[in-house]
Amino acid sequence: MARFEIPSTPPTVNKTIRFPSDVVEEVEQAIQGKNCTFSAFVIAAVRTALEDIHEGDASCEERHP
Repeated sequence: MARFEIPSTPPTVNKTIRFPSDVVEEVEQAIQGKNCTFSAFVIAAVRTALEDIHEGDASCEERHP
């Protein structure tokens, strides 16, 4: 499994999403003092989650061809 790394700011598309306040606070603490925006952090987290899903799907297919 890939290790999550806090990214620098990549080019993005503007989207609106609501987050629970506690999640926002935790993300803001994690990125404090780093060259990373909230959006970049969330994008990296979603990409990591998608990779995990794809790896899980591939391992299911290997077990059940």
